[in-house]
Amino acid sequence: MGSLRWKLLFVAGIFLQIGNLFAQDQAELTDLAQRLKAIDGVVSVEPTRNDERHFSESYVVMFSQPVDHAQPDGATFTQRVFVSHAGYDKLVLLGTEGYSCRGNHGGELQQILGGNQISVEHRFFGESVPEPKDWSCLTVKQSADDLHAIVTAFKGLYPGKWVSSGRSKGGQTALFYKCHYPDDMDAVVAYVAPVNLAQEDPRMARFPQVAGDAATRQKIEAYQLALLQREDEILPLIQKEAEEKNWTFAMGLVAGYEYGVLEYPYAFWQGGGIDADKIPAPDAPVEDLVSHYQQVGAMYYYSDKGKRYFEPFMYQAFTEIGYYNYDITAFKPYLKALENPTNLTLCPEGVEIAFNPATMYFVNHFLQYQADHVIYIYGELDAWSATQMQLIGRTDALKYIVAGAHHGAGVRSFSPEQQVSFYENMERWLGPLNRL
Repeated sequence: MGSLRWKLLFVAGIFLQIGNLFAQDQAELTDLAQRLKAIDGVVSVEPTRNDERHFSESYVVMFSQPVDHAQPDGATFTQRVFVSHAGYDKLVLLGTEGYSCRGNHGGELQQILGGNQISVEHRFFGESVPEPKDWSCLTVKQSADDLHAIVTAFKGLYPGKWVSSGRSKGGQTALFYKCHYPDDMDAVVAYVAPVNLAQEDPRMARFPQVAGDAATRQKIEAYQLALLQREDEILPLIQKEAEEKNWTFAMGLVAGYEYGVLEYPYAFWQGGGIDADKIPAPDAPVEDLVSHYQQVGAMYYYSDKGKRYFEPFMYQAFTEIGYYNYDITAFKPYLKALENPTNLTLCPEGVEIAFNPATMYFVNHFLQYQADHVIYIYGELDAWSATQMQLIGRTDALKYIVAGAHHGAGVRSFSPEQQVSFYENMERWLGPLNRL
């Protein structure tokens, strides 16, 4: 009996210690952390790096989502969400990522809004990947459902105004969310978000023929032709780079190289960091041709490593949201590995790819006729401006094209007149803002 009593006391002591530790942990949790843990659907809450200039606390939150929102009792996955807190009474900037989430650092719009920020990683990217992958559930609607579930859950914590925003594919994500849940946000700011209207939108193929000035276009085409015409000289250097970077090419090194050549003008105009005067002449030393080609880095997307990372995007592009192909008229006589190039080759292998034109028809029509309180920002020289949103004056929405800007276009680059218009309309929708 004495031995049993001692054992019972020992076990009770252990539970008491555990209870004390739990109570201590709970006491150490901030008010925000406790509230986050209490939100329905939240699986875990962990502190993360905090930008103290703008936020008092930041957390990475894992949120449970159905793989298929049409079957809420079916399989689930956890979606990564970064929460950065400035005040319960402040508005929320919802960062709609198109790929992996980059963390809690805010861009210019967060500085303008001056409130909280919640950034949501896109399903099938980063740490938000269902296992096993059901590719049929990677759709515009399912992504919008993800955002709606998160916003619905977090509005109890932040009851003020909400603004969604993203850049490039993240901007598309914000627009798609607006189309399916138009009343969730008080405003949307979509940076450089294309609205493609075909699986391979021909407007993109035409872009290199009209972008910038004639002299730059001629330099680009002459450089591409030199890369193909002098391919035999160049490939040994390309092979060396691939070996140094551990790049492999299931499609073959030559095919990957030639795709990179065709992709060059899109990388040039999208990135905007290349000085046209630095484009090598066709008769430049082979080392100069290769060095510039490597600087642009377009070939990476066709490596097995690059392909794996971008597979979810390419699946979306070729099943719903559209992409582009290349006009090879000038290059066809020199292509050795690519008879009929298409970026379909970047889609996941063994997965059915069938384009649904109804998705972007719905999106385009809704944005033109029903989507109020939306701001579209494009760079004049960005390749993706080729398929920019075309407003027809039926909505309370505005579009700003930033002169001389590329894919990094933003409010800071606006003309004075554009900035006045931007702030006046945003304040009309949201109230007073910080002015950069």
